[in-house]
Amino acid sequence: MRTRLMNATFLTAAALLLSSAAFAQAPPTVVPIYGPSTEGHRSPAAMKAAAAAPKPAYDPHDLSGVWWGRGNSVLMGNPVPDLTPAGKAVFDMNKPAAGPRGVPPALANDPIGNCDPSGYPRNLYYNGRSFEMIQLPNKILQMLEWDHASREIWTDGRKMPEDIDPRWYGYAIGHWDGNTLVVDSAFYDSRTWLDAMGNPHSEDMTMQEKYTHPDAMTLTETMTINDPKFYTKPWVSAKLQTFQLQLPKGVTELAEAYCVPSEEQEFNNNTRNPAGGISQTHEVR
Repeated sequence: MRTRLMNATFLTAAALLLSSAAFAQAPPTVVPIYGPSTEGHRSPAAMKAAAAAPKPAYDPHDLSGVWWGRGNSVLMGNPVPDLTPAGKAVFDMNKPAAGPRGVPPALANDPIGNCDPSGYPRNLYYNGRSFEMIQLPNKILQMLEWDHASREIWTDGRKMPEDIDPRWYGYAIGHWDGNTLVVDSAFYDSRTWLDAMGNPHSEDMTMQEKYTHPDAMTLTETMTINDPKFYTKPWVSAKLQTFQLQLPKGVTELAEAYCVPSEEQEFNNNTRNPAGGISQTHEVR
């Protein structure tokens, strides 16, 4: 009896060992990965996969997925409000490389030229890149493709803090008003620009965004920026900003797009600065 029990035990252990080895040697499942319409371009394979993918079930409160928009801008269809004297003083110190006040990039002082964070809302529209909404029980994580920057929108019922140190991407809380996600944010670091034209903001800037999801494939946004220290009236959306869901959902991923300081410095020294008449020692010729 004892011999039979030992044999049975041995055979069972051997079977488990063999099955484990076979499981370990099984090839992993290959999951296709597709990039979104970053900067307006998408690979033929991703476009074919998107055309074949079914539209997801529609839930007006489900904003998850990768989104991309064309022609959106922080100007939101309205001209920039007039600056206060304090805002004008900062505006005049900003030297953009774009727009009517553009200078040669080597002479510009755009923060992103040093790979400083682009901040919000600038990153939302930066260079036509995509972003992802990830919904968790207590917050929505907004992943922005440029610099893979993340922005937390707290949805757990908390109130806005009374006083915290400024942050590159501010501090945001959100709540649902029917089918509209209302996001209020504040405490933005004043070193960021609102856009590539050098429009500034103060640390007192607050923002309210309203996101709606009218159908399975569309996300819309309006925005009001209030900064009475720098502007004589709020920036208010004159039109909806529209973003489209990038299919297939779940396997469409943001690119790894970082501004790398060492690479940016090398580009400055070898290309940007010489083109602007500046030597590698940063002396104007």
